[in-house]
Parts: sequence; C-alpha cells; structure tokens
Amino acid sequence: MTVVEETAATVVPTAVGQSTGRRLLAYAPILAAAALLALVPLRYSDSNSMMGAVTDGLVFAAYAVAFNIIFGSTGQLFLCVGALAGLGGFASAIFSDRVGLPMIPAIAVATLCSALIGGLLSWVAVKRALETIFIGIVTLAFSLSFDNLILGRRDLTGGETGLFIDAGGDTVLRERVPAYYVFLGLVVVYLVVFRLLQRSRTGWAFRALRDDKVAAELSGVDVSRYRVYAGTLGSAMFGLAGAMYAHSGRGFIGPSTYAFGQVDVRVLVMLAFGGIGSLLGPIIGAATFTWLDEFLVEYRELRLLIYGVVIVVLFLGFRRGVVPVVVERYQRTFPRRGRG
Repeated sequence: MTVVEETAATVVPTAVGQSTGRRLLAYAPILAAAALLALVPLRYSDSNSMMGAVTDGLVFAAYAVAFNIIFGSTGQLFLCVGALAGLGGFASAIFSDRVGLPMIPAIAVATLCSALIGGLLSWVAVKRALETIFIGIVTLAFSLSFDNLILGRRDLTGGETGLFIDAGGDTVLRERVPAYYVFLGLVVVYLVVFRLLQRSRTGWAFRALRDDKVAAELSGVDVSRYRVYAGTLGSAMFGLAGAMYAHSGRGFIGPSTYAFGQVDVRVLVMLAFGGIGSLLGPIIGAATFTWLDEFLVEYRELRLLIYGVVIVVLFLGFRRGVVPVVVERYQRTFPRRGRG
C-alpha cells in the first residue's frame, strides 16, 4: 500500500467519525431536555392537579414547536394556533364519536384537516403577497370564524357547554402519568423534526426567506413553495397535538379549550421568551410559564397583575429570548480558539 492510500484509508474513517459525532451532538440538547422532563412525574405523580398542569405544559410546548416552524422559520405570523389545534380536536371527536371511526384513524383524519386548512391559509398569503402583519390579520380572522363555528354548531360541538368524548376512554391518554409520557414523546418527535429541518436544505431555505425574502428569491429559493411547506407541516403538528389532547384527561373539550386568549397568546409569549427560531426556546418558555401559572394560583385577584409584571421583567432581561442570550454569553465566555 502506498503512502497516499494509507493516508486516505486513515482520513476517511476519521472524517466519517467526526461527521457522526457532530450529528449526535446536534441532537444532544433534545436528549438532555427529554431526560430532565422524564423525571417530572417522580415529583408530582401523587397530585392529579400538578400532573394535569405539567401535561398541559407539554401540550403547549408542542404547539410552540409547531409555531416555531411556521413563524420562527419562515416569518409567517399564524394567529390561529388554537383554531388549527381545535380543528384537530373537534374533528377527531366528531369522527370518532359521531362517525364511528377508531380513535387513531380519527386523529389521523383530523390532523390531515388541520394540515389542509393551514396549507391553504399559507397559500393565500403567498398568492396575495401578504407580509407578516397582514398574514396575522388573515389568520386571526380565521380564528374568530372558527370560534363562531364552534358556538353555532351545537349539534356537533356542544356549543357553550362543550363536548365529552368517549373515544380514548380505555387508553393510556386517560391515565395520569402515562399520558404525560405520551405527550413528552410527541414533543421529542416535534423537536427532532425541527432539528432535521434546521440541518436540511429545506431548513436553509426557511432561514433564507425569513431573513430576506428578496435575497432568498435571488438565490434560487422558491419562496412560495417553502412557505406553504412550513404552513402545512406546522398546521399538521397543531392538529395532531390538539386531537391527542381532546382524547386525554377527562375527555372534554369546549370553546375555551382552544380559544385565542387561552392558546395563541400563551404560545406567542412562551416562544418569544424562550427564543424565536431556537431549538429549545419552546421548551424553556413552556416550562417557565407553566411553573409561573401554578405559582400564582394562590394570589387570586392579584394574579393577573403579578403575571403581567413578571412578564415585563422577564422580557426586559431576555429581550431576544433566553436561549439566544445564554448562547451569546457562553460564546463570549468561552470563545473558540482558532486552529493553527
């Protein structure tokens, strides 16, 4: 074997090993977050209320990751998170309890419905060349229309009184601790999807059109197609999480379950605080505000005032989100040394 052949035989495995190591390192934050969250039931498993609260926190984390794909990656301000999740929830309930589909196929059909509506909203925004604020207005109009539809079709949705769902009553989604781990698995899958997108050509296109749409078009990025991709995928994730949530817990959903004030506002705050466009921003935001909500329960009348003050203070300290600020400070403290 020649010297060149020996060198090549040594370099190729080394390069492959380094590539595998970098790939594993990219997913290490997800594994670390999952491991920490998996320990939560060890502390709260004896409390129905706390397990319900932390499970709800995971649901909102799932919403926030999906919203991060749409808004954090492509700049489309979808102010219909609750409506798309509610579409998944109510559609799944109707298909399972009224039509007679098994729960899993009903959830799949409901997810597809949310994906189609979200993709259509994104397509309309692209065709009309709507900017961020106007996309927000259009999607907010859809959200308000969905609320009216829920209240108007009492025969299907239960109207103001809500809807009890029989499907899923004999599954782990109705059990306290197992349901938590089901939603933890869902959040981990969503984070892996987000990381895969970040490391793919699609993720590069997303970032390019988010930062500068004109420059992205000049670089050969099909802005319309990628925005519709993001809108469809993120909406499917909303619908899946909303449908699974409908079959969990007490198996009850109502107008307030997916209301704009209950879902969209909280998701926006969670993502903005954690860090828009960052991998773990949705997890940090959901964990922080889930804990804050429970901590302030005992303050009753002063709860909203304290909540507002805390939010202002947190955002003054972390203007661009917790994750970007922490990463920036870490890089300043431990700068990379150039290789000689």
